[in-house]
Amino acid sequence: ARRVLLAAFIGTGSSFLAFAALAQKRGMTSIEFPNKGLYYLGGLTEASETLICFALMCLWPDQFAWWAYGFAALCALTIATRIVGGARQLSRRV
Repeated sequence: ARRVLLAAFIGTGSSFLAFAALAQKRGMTSIEFPNKGLYYLGGLTEASETLICFALMCLWPDQFAWWAYGFAALCALTIATRIVGGARQLSRRV
């Protein structure tokens, strides 16, 4: 469970940073988040959701595997939506 969760975290971070790097190379700026240094492409699992999941894992450590696999599934959805959404945005900005 811990390896799956770690892979999910790496995937969400990588998908976020990959899009930000491509957006920066193309000179894209964000109207919605003008104060961000990177072009921000949101997702389902952001900071608040991650902290809530960590709190649940701490409160019920015997259920860690369930929380880990469930959150990893949500991270997989985030990765997929970032890839699809990022590809759409980049294809419009040619």
